[in-house]
Amino acid sequence: MNPEEAARANTDAVSYLPAGFMLAGSTYKRGGELGFDGVDFYTAGRGGALGDVDGMVVAAAFVFFNPDSIVQAWERTRPLMSRRQAAEAFVGCLYTWAHRHLPDEVDYARLAELLGRVNDAASPSCAPLFAGWKAMPEPTDPKELALQRLNVLRELRGAVHGASVLAAGLEPLEAVLIKTPFMAEVFGWAEPYPEVESHHDKWEQAELSTNRIMARAYSVLDASELSELVDLAGTAHKGVT
Repeated sequence: MNPEEAARANTDAVSYLPAGFMLAGSTYKRGGELGFDGVDFYTAGRGGALGDVDGMVVAAAFVFFNPDSIVQAWERTRPLMSRRQAAEAFVGCLYTWAHRHLPDEVDYARLAELLGRVNDAASPSCAPLFAGWKAMPEPTDPKELALQRLNVLRELRGAVHGASVLAAGLEPLEAVLIKTPFMAEVFGWAEPYPEVESHHDKWEQAELSTNRIMARAYSVLDASELSELVDLAGTAHKGVT
C-alpha cells in the first residue's frame, strides 16, 4: 500500500469515527448541562482549540459552515466559559464516547502510535484547527488517545479538503450539497440552494487532490505500517456500537 492509497482507504475512519462523538446525544446532553444551546457546544468546543479569537477566524477555519451562523454561535457562547474550558469539555465527550462505543478488539496503543507519527509529519499550513487540536493535552488511555489523534487527523483532512474544494472552483455550500445535502441546514445554510448536479466533476477533482496532499503526511510510514494503520482504523470504525 502506498501513501495515497492509504489516505484514500482511511478516509471513512478519519471522517466518521471522530464525528461519532460530535453527533452523539450524550455530547448534546453534556453541552446542555454546561449551559450551551443546541449545536453551540460543537462550535465552542471544536473552535475552542483556536483560543479566544474573533468569531470570523473560527468561521474561516470551519470552511463548510455558513460564516454568519458560526460567528453568532461563537459570540453566544462567550459568557459561558473560557475557550480552553469549552475545548476541554468537548474532548471529554470524545473520551466518554470512545469507551462506550469503540470495540475492544483493536490495538489502540499501536493505532495511536501510527496516527501520532502521521500527525507529526504533517504540515500545519492552511490547517489552523489541526494545529490547535494537535496542541491539546493528550490522554494516556489508549482508546482515548487513538480517537483524539484520529480527530486531529480529521482536522487536517478537513482543512486540506476545504482548500482543494476551493481550488477546484466549488463554493463551500456547493460541496456540502454534493456530499452531504442533508447537513446543509445544520451547517447554517438556508434555502433556496444552488444547483450542483453539473459540479460533480469538480468534487471528484477535489477528492483526488485531497488524497494526494494527505499522502505527504502518510508517507512517513512504510508500506506495511500503512496497511496496519488502515486495518486498525477500519476495524475500529466497523466495530462501533
